[in-house]
Formats: sequence, structure tokens, C-alpha cells
Amino acid sequence: MPEPVKKAVSAFAKKPKTQEAEEGSSVVYEAETEKPDAKVKWQCNSKDIASGDKYVITADGNKHYLAIKAITKEDANVYAVIAGGSKVKFDLKVVSKPAEGPADAPGESGVEPEQAPAPPAAAPTEDQTAAPTHDAPPAEDGQPPDTRQDLIGLFTEKPQSGEVTVGENITFVAKVNAESLLKKPTIKWFKGKWMDLASKSGKHLQLKETYDRSSKVYTFEMQIIAAKPNFAGAYRCEVTSRDKFDSCNFELAVHEACAAEGLDIRAAFRRTSEASKKRSGPPSSSTDGKEDSGELDFSTLLKKRDSFLKSSNRAVQVSTEPDLDVWDILSHAPSSEYEKIAFQHGITDLRGMLKRLKKMKKEEKKSAAFLKKMDPAYQVTKGHKIKLAVEVANPDVEVKWLKNGQAIQPTGSKYIFESVGNMRYLTINHCSLADDAAYCCVVGEEKCTTELFVKEPPIMIVKNLEDQMVMKGERVELECEVSEEGANVKWEKDGVELTRDESFKYRFKKDGCKHVLIINEATKEDCGHYKVKTNGGESMAELLVQEKDLEVYQSIADLTVKAKDQALFKCEVSDENVRGTWYKNGVEVKPDARINITHIGRIHKLTIDEVKPEDEGDYTFVPDGHAFNLSAKLNFLEVKIDYVPRQDPPKIHLDCMGRTAESTIVVVAGNKLRLDVPITGDPAPTVVWTKGERASSVKPDGEKKEGPASSWTLNDGEVVTDGDGRVHVETTKGHCVFTIEGAERQDEGIYSVVVRNPAGEDTADINVKVVDVPDPPQAPRILSVGEDSCVVQWDPPLFDGGQPVIGYVLERKKKKSYRWMRLNFDPYPDTTYEAKRMIEGVEYEMRVYAVNGIGLSRHSSASQPFVPVAPTSEPIGLCVDDISDTSISLKWRPPERIGSAELEGYGVEYCKEGTDEWIPAIQGLTDRTSLTIKNLTTGDKLQFRVRAYNMAGPSVPTTLAQPVTIREIMQRPKIWLPRNLRQTLIKTVGETVNLVIQFQGKPRPKVTWSKDGELLSPTFASVRNSDTDTILFIRRTERNHSGKYELQVQIENMEDTASITLQIVDLPGPPQAMKITDIWGFNVALEWKPPKDNGNCEITGYTVQKADKKTMEWFTVYEQYRRTNCVASDLIMGNEYVFRVFAINLVGLSPEPCNTADSAYIQKTGIEYKPPTYKEHDFSQAPKFTHPLVNRSIIAGYSTTLSCSVRGTPKPKVTWYKNKMDISNEAKYRMLSKQGVLTLEIRKPCTFDGGVYMCKAVNDSGEDIVECKLEVRPQVAKEDK
Repeated sequence: MPEPVKKAVSAFAKKPKTQEAEEGSSVVYEAETEKPDAKVKWQCNSKDIASGDKYVITADGNKHYLAIKAITKEDANVYAVIAGGSKVKFDLKVVSKPAEGPADAPGESGVEPEQAPAPPAAAPTEDQTAAPTHDAPPAEDGQPPDTRQDLIGLFTEKPQSGEVTVGENITFVAKVNAESLLKKPTIKWFKGKWMDLASKSGKHLQLKETYDRSSKVYTFEMQIIAAKPNFAGAYRCEVTSRDKFDSCNFELAVHEACAAEGLDIRAAFRRTSEASKKRSGPPSSSTDGKEDSGELDFSTLLKKRDSFLKSSNRAVQVSTEPDLDVWDILSHAPSSEYEKIAFQHGITDLRGMLKRLKKMKKEEKKSAAFLKKMDPAYQVTKGHKIKLAVEVANPDVEVKWLKNGQAIQPTGSKYIFESVGNMRYLTINHCSLADDAAYCCVVGEEKCTTELFVKEPPIMIVKNLEDQMVMKGERVELECEVSEEGANVKWEKDGVELTRDESFKYRFKKDGCKHVLIINEATKEDCGHYKVKTNGGESMAELLVQEKDLEVYQSIADLTVKAKDQALFKCEVSDENVRGTWYKNGVEVKPDARINITHIGRIHKLTIDEVKPEDEGDYTFVPDGHAFNLSAKLNFLEVKIDYVPRQDPPKIHLDCMGRTAESTIVVVAGNKLRLDVPITGDPAPTVVWTKGERASSVKPDGEKKEGPASSWTLNDGEVVTDGDGRVHVETTKGHCVFTIEGAERQDEGIYSVVVRNPAGEDTADINVKVVDVPDPPQAPRILSVGEDSCVVQWDPPLFDGGQPVIGYVLERKKKKSYRWMRLNFDPYPDTTYEAKRMIEGVEYEMRVYAVNGIGLSRHSSASQPFVPVAPTSEPIGLCVDDISDTSISLKWRPPERIGSAELEGYGVEYCKEGTDEWIPAIQGLTDRTSLTIKNLTTGDKLQFRVRAYNMAGPSVPTTLAQPVTIREIMQRPKIWLPRNLRQTLIKTVGETVNLVIQFQGKPRPKVTWSKDGELLSPTFASVRNSDTDTILFIRRTERNHSGKYELQVQIENMEDTASITLQIVDLPGPPQAMKITDIWGFNVALEWKPPKDNGNCEITGYTVQKADKKTMEWFTVYEQYRRTNCVASDLIMGNEYVFRVFAINLVGLSPEPCNTADSAYIQKTGIEYKPPTYKEHDFSQAPKFTHPLVNRSIIAGYSTTLSCSVRGTPKPKVTWYKNKMDISNEAKYRMLSKQGVLTLEIRKPCTFDGGVYMCKAVNDSGEDIVECKLEVRPQVAKEDK
């Protein structure tokens, strides 16, 4: 028979109850436990309380006390007392101490608080519904309900119910932790079950949300401004994030404002006109136009009066008569009594009272025209259609539909009227905001009204904002595009909403679907993150404002000029709006007829015509507003002409660069190269210009030369040979000018000039160096990425332009954008840069410029697109799935946190024990969560680890707990525990225990036995192990052999365990303290206590015996007696008896009895007793089964039993049948009967033993049968894993 389920029993006999106390007083809670030695713990708000100055904890036996001294408002909490597995909660409610008044104050006149007038039953006050009485029955389990909300689901902080006075503000806050969310959570606020508050934002309702990047917590706020009475009710907050959802309900109570100077009861009965509505506050909603004008609100009046009486500090005469409900009196009174009742209760507006009473009676009547009305309100999305339906009583009646009190005309396809049987439909197609109105269906004099709310669809952002970097003072335009024209958007800067201010700093522009935020003359304060929000999404961009330093693209150079020539100083700066001043030797240069100062774009020029010796000096250009200058020197070359005779040999006069014949001239690529060489000689010499070899190697005409790269010959002023169209060679008297238009990099080299005439020759070498901007750097490489940053590296340019590279300038852009944003204005000297302040999850590209003294190179090619993300968390659950002599199979689970970037795969590595070298198991990554590594060496002990990779790189590795030996495991370890050992094994003290347990596993597993967590000692029990089984042998059991034995079979890091519970039982000890408690007539009452030693099993009963003191022969009075007290009857008068008792358990009787210390003497009465004669009672009873057979399904090969119980007098004869055939003589079956419990044992049944089994009980009084169905299922063959 199945055991009955035990009910949980509380550990407390008496539980503490909720109490109420005044401030400054003390309170004592009392708890009484069932057991005197129980350990008790007190808590306050789930935190343990220790005895101290505030709390005093005492105990007296099984009574426990908690005293709280000097109570304050902060002590009003939830307390609890814990004993064993029972916990009882109770509250402490603190009330303010009443103000002391004069001796004759009404509060001290003996009037009880219960006698104060109470509000009407229709409108109970909040205090009455919330305050429990002390005599109320305790909640289930003795604990009051815990009204605190647990933090479960997505919310880390839920909005709590609140109260607000009319006209005041209240804010509800909900917080969501987004650390484990893959997508930003979406929140919705509802009033009631259906009204979405997102479309109701405005004057009285504002919804806000903020995000804390450090804690990753979203904070959502719903602020109610200037609350109205109709705002009260139930609200709901729902948050969703992909497949996760959570919701929370809360309440809002709106109270009327208390009158400051007293209560004017007559004012509440005045009619509510339009003027009074404006004075008193927001009007109450009405669906019947002006039908409610003059309406009286008696419940509001009573609430006002009650709050006034409570808040007033003046002495108020409290009436002992209960309040009467005026409306209840009027509703049951005849109309002739209305005027009398109004006069008794001070009602002056009789007409308003009658209208209110008429409306109340009308509402009580059931509608005769409508069988089913419309709901109070409906909601539809803008652009969709909605069908309003009502069911009328008369199928032939005509209905009329109204919108805001105006009849709806069936024009076009906007409104469609349908009539189907008793149903009337109004379909509104393509709902717009103009359809947000009150609709009414009119049948005769009756109306059915509803309100339709049109919800605008979410406005999506089609084109996102783009990051921008501007210079100080420039105009900024942040532009986005939304999905619908005319939509409202909200602009924020660093979480603060932007508005149009008086200085017109921010301007908002709408152009169809485009929305533009314009910032005039950007400053450093305008830097930050700008966000545009709609009700369907948001977009964010970063604005950087830089104060750009003035860059010098071309500085002025030193000049050496001759008399009557022109001197030109030229420089180029980065800002074309910058003006400047020219100085000579510190004195400002003023333009005149010879001196001209020009400024065209970024180029500033100082031109001096017909140079004179006094023009020589230091010239400086100072840009306005910048603390630096550009300087150069003007050298005047004075040419002296002396008389020379005819046939003067040629001479080259070079007077520059340190007055050396060999000099270097630097020219910027793209500029003109002009070499002006003064020469003399008579007759006029022939000039030969060569490039690629020095002048000393130039041969006279007719001789063999090495062949220079280029040569130009000038004879009598005409170019004899010209190697390039860009090259111009010209001569004047005393000068030879060599010019190259637009110098290029290949023009760099040594230029040689040779002058010859019949009198001789002269040579000079000029080294020309062409400098240019450097080549673009190589494409940058992204070394690593973080949550909002990346580390980029690049190679220097192949050619530095002839000038050393002073740094680099970097730019980045979003992948889907066309705007590049510069990251630095000052050249960055290194080739590795960490870019920050990026948005996680957005794809970016990077490019680099090289900078030298000449200027900025072309940009490099863009880097590979990358996404700023953090690495994933480590994979979890790494374990060995299979192993062989040369391979191993591993499996694991994906990381808990992946991040915004996709998981690229997993890298698996192994390391030989004793070394630190990790070897990749495969080339590249695998996208599966399992891997088989092959071609391993048998016998090696290897450690394995797995790392997850995404765009940010590898995660922290997860490693096996211990190294694994590469060796084939033919079989996993498995323990085959016999069925009889799965239950508690009971043995008597002194018996032998021999347990044989089969197991499997190859190679031979390691077998370990332990008892109660400790390894078995060889002296405690013997263990013998083989390849296939293990034996636990105890030759002679003792009581200390009882306990739980654990068997563990292990191969490497794979194992299997099984537990066996062994119970060693013995004879019980004798009962204790048997005594005679009473003697009367021929009866003796006996009592004793259970034995100290129960033999390690349950006491099943007691055997009570008696003996006459004369003979001392013992006779049994009771056998298998369950109680510890009994009455021995039918004793012989005049004899003296002694008694003894034995304890009985599963093993047998206790060896020694417990005897009574005293004897019981049966007194002689002296009167002959004649027992009355009674008719013998017939105890015969027909057989009846008290517990039937139960259908069973068993497995073939395992013995089973069928049990039932029967009662009947005399003892019935029992016969067992299978399929209605007697099986009493079958050897396969064994029938047992013990104290009415009948058992049929079927030994090792097979599938043919299934069928219907019946048990029949028969005696002289009748018979009874019971049957069941037995199903025998075949065994399932064991599979090797």
C-alpha cells in the first residue's frame, strides 16, 4: 500500500502577530516552539537581528521573546522568526503620537475611536481597507502575505504604486539591466489592460529614458504632471528584448486637495457650470454632452468632510451616531418624501439632487434596446481599419451612428454601415488622427457610447546622423531622414533635450522627411554626442570642434639678386582668410611704386622691382592673430665691370651658398627651377649645360664622351641641343639662364655648366635637389579592437619626398557614410595609433596621410572594414567526449556573452605536460562546438584549451581541469547495481554482508569504496576487486556498519558512481519506568516509556504480561500493543499482581523486560457479584476488500507482487485466479496472508504471465472479489556506449 503523504508540521505552537505601537513606546513579540531546545532566529527585512540597545532577544524554555525599544518611524518593517524549517512573518506598524490637548478636550471625554462617524460603505477610506484587525485569523502558515515585489525577470527596479494629490506631479521609475541583452529593450506603459500611453504624451504625461554606460542600466520614467482625479487606476509596465519579456503592475491613487480654511459643505452641492469648472479644476468626463450639468458628487463631499475632520487641529464635537447614506435613503423613499429628506440633510439644490437620483435609477435598469454594447474604448493604428459592432434586441430596428455628437453620413468608402441579423457594424477605413473621437450608436432613446484612440505608427529613421569634425566658428548641419513627412523628432545633446533659445544657437529645419539641426558658429562647448529620437528609433553622431593652428605650406626663402632685378618673396599658409604684415629689419614695409604687396587666397607676396643696394636686409612676414613669423634674407649682388682686353678667357661668377663653386639648390616639385649663372669672356663663350656628370668629365667637341644623361648647348644665344620641352636655356650679356618649368622628381641631380671660347674655358657644378610631399603610406592594418576603440598600424611611405616625415594625420569614417572625419590636426609621430570614441557595433574604415616639411601626402588606401567590439567571454563546459589511441574528441558550449560582433569561430590548442608550448590543433578556426583531433601519440599526457574568436580577437581560454592521457577507452565506466540494493539493505547484528556488484569499463577502471564521505579502512570492511566486479564483505556486522556506502568507478576523467544504504538492526532495549497509575474494580491502569535503544529500527509494539505474586507465573495480557499505556482487566479479586512489558521491533522482543516497582492488590468487595446475562452478539461479517488490487506494468525476469487487504468474520477463505483459472496449486505463485493483507508473489514472470488476476474471499456470510490487470514487458537489450 502506498504511504500517505505527510503534511508539513509547523515548528511553532504559538506564532507572533502583527502589532501597532506609538512612536517612542516599546513592543514585545512572543513565539512559542514545539520543542524546548529549538534554535530560534529573528530577522528584520530578511536580515538577522542581534541583541543590543535597540533589540532585546530572550528565551524561557520553549518561549522566545523579541523586544523593540524606543520605536521610531524607521522601525515600521517586516519582521520574521525562524525555527527549523518554519518561518513566520509579522509586521510592526508605527503610528504618530497623538497631540496632547486640554483636560476638557473631546478626545479625552471617553469617546472610543470606533464610535467616530465612518464614511459610507460605498466609499471606504484607504485607512479602513489597509489596516488589519488584531483579531483577524492569521494567514496560511501563520504568515501575513508578503506584499514586497521580488526582483525577477528583466527589471532590476520595478515601478511602485503611489499616491498623489490633485494638481501635483508624480514619477514612476523602472530600471532594466542590459548587460545580458543583445538588443536594446523596448518598454511600453499601459493604463488598464489596453490603453497604450505612448501616444498620449503631452501636457500631463511625459516618458523619458536614460542609459548609464558604466553600469549598462536603462532607466525609464513615466512622469504625470498636474494629476487629475480620472488619472487614478491600475497601470502596467511591459519590457521586451527579443525573446525575453517582463511586466509589472502598479496602482495610482489620486486624492482630493484638503481645504485649508475649513470645509464649505454647501459649495459641494452647487451646480457645476462652465465658470465654476474653470475655477475648481479639470471637469469630470461625460459622454452625454451637457446632461450632467448640475450633477452632485456626494461621495466626493463625504471624502472631503472626512479628510477635513482628520486634518483639523481644532476641537471638533464627534457625534456618536453613525453616518447615513443619503442616496440609499432617497432611493428607497417615495417621491413625496424627497423634499423633507433634503431639508433634514441640508440639501438646497433639489433639482440637481433629483437629476442625479434619476440617472442612478436609470443606470440600474437593463438596456432594452441593446443585447451587447460596445466596449468603453478601442485602439487602432493609424492607416488601419476598425469595425465597431453592437447587438440590438430588435433585428429590424434602425440605428444611428454619431461621431462627437454629429451624425455620420455614409459618403465614399470612409465609413461603411452593415446590418446582419441583430448585429450592427460601423467600419472606419484608413483611420487618421481625425478619427480619434467618441462614437455613439443610437437606438430610439437609448445610446451606446465608446471612445476610439488612433495610435500613430512608429516613425523610423531611414538615414542616420553622421559624425562630423569642424573648425571653430564654422556652421554645422546634422541631417537625418525619417520614414514619414511632418513627423515630430526630438534632438538631444549628451542626454539633454535641445530647444530654440533666445540666441538662436540651435535651429531646427524640416524639409519633407528630412530633419536638420543647424549650429551657427560652432564652439568647443558644442562638442559631444547628438541624438535624434522618434517614437520608433534613434540615431546618434559625434561632433568634434577643433581650433585649427595655422599651417605653413610654403615659407619664404633667401634671395640673392642683382641691381635692377626683381626680388619676389612668396609664402603660402593654410587659411586663406588670414592677413599679414611685411617687415624689413623690424620696420613695416609700405607699398609704393617699386614695392607691391599682394594677397590672393592662401598666397602672400612681396615684390620689389629694380632692386637697389639699400633694399638688402632681413624681411619678415607676420600673420595676424598668430604668434609666429616667417623670415628670409635679401642679398644684393654687386657686379663690377672692369675693362678687359680682347680674347678674354671665359669665367663663371657664382656667388651664393657660402661662396663655393659647388653648391646645392633646393626646389619644391612643381615650381620653376631657374639657374642664373653670371659669365664673362670675349669673344662670347659657348655655354654647355649637362646633367648626370660633373663638368670635369665634359670633353671638348669632337672628343669621345661618356654620354651624359642630358645636355644643352648654347652658342651665340641660340640653343644648339635641347633634351626636353620643359627646359629653356637663354643668355643675355654677362648671364646664362637655365630654366625648367614645373620641376619634377627626376629633375634632381648634378647640373654642370661649361663655358668655352678661343681664349679658354671654365666649369662649375650645381647640385639641384627637388623636394616634394611624401608618397602615401601603406594601407593601415587594424591590430586590435575594443568596445569603443581600435589600434591601427601602418608602414611609412616608400619615398619621403626628400624631406623627413614629421608625422601622420589619420581619418576615419563609417562604412556606409561618405564623410571622412579627421582624428588629429597635429602630426602624429608614430606609426601605431589608438583611435577612441567610436560607437560599438558600427563598421568603420581608417586611412592615413604622411606629412613632411613640404606638405600633406595623398591619403593611403582605406583599411579593411572593422567593428569596435570587445572579445567574447570564454567558452564553457569544455570536456572530453571520446578518446582513442591516436585521437581525442572534445566538446564545449558557446560563450555566455558574444557581443555585437559575430562569432568567427573557435581555436583549439594542446600542450604536452611539462612544457609551455601551445600547438594549434587545426589550421584556422572551427565554427562547431566539437572537434576531433587526430594523429596524436599514444601515451602522451596532453592539456587542451579552447578560445572563441571574433573581430576583436581571441577570448580568455577555457582549459580542461586536468591533462588527458591519449589511450583508447574501449568501454566507459558503468556500474550495474542490482535492484535489491537500490533500497535500504537491512541486516541483523552479527550477520554477514557479502555484496557483489558488477561493472564495466576498459581499460580496468579504478574502484573506490567510501562510507559517509570517507574511504573504507581494510579493518572496517573487506573489499575485493576484479576486472568486472567488486565485492564488499563484512564477516560480522556491528551497529556502526550502518550508513551510506559510495562506490566510484573511474577511468581517467570519466567516472560512474552508485550508493548503497546499509542498516544494521538489533534487539531493542527494555522499556522504561513502568508504573501502576490506577486500580479500580478488577482493572489496573499501567503506563511506561519507550526504550532508550530502539535497536536502530522502529518499535513496532509492546508485549504486556501479568503474574500472581503467589505463583509468579507470567501470562500475556497484550501482544503487539502499540501504545505506551494500557488497562489490565478481568483480574481475580483478592489476588496481588505484578506486571512487566517487553519492547518489540523488526528483530524481536527486547532481551530484558521492564517490571513494575509496586504490586496491585484487587480488593474483595464482600458482595456476591452476579454478572448480568447478555444476548451473545453476532460478530459475523461478510468479506469485503478494503484495499483493491492495482493494475501494474512490470519487466520480465524480475519477481513482483500483487497486494490487497480484506476483512471479514469468520476469517474468509482466499483463492487467487489468473484469467478466471485457479492458480492455488501452481508452483510459480506464492500466496501470503498476514493480518488481512493478501499478497500474491509471481516469481520471475515472463510475457505469458500477463493477464487479469482476481482474488476471491469467501466465508459463511458471503463473498467478495477484486481483480487487476498485469502487463509484462520484455527486457531491453543493453547497448555498449
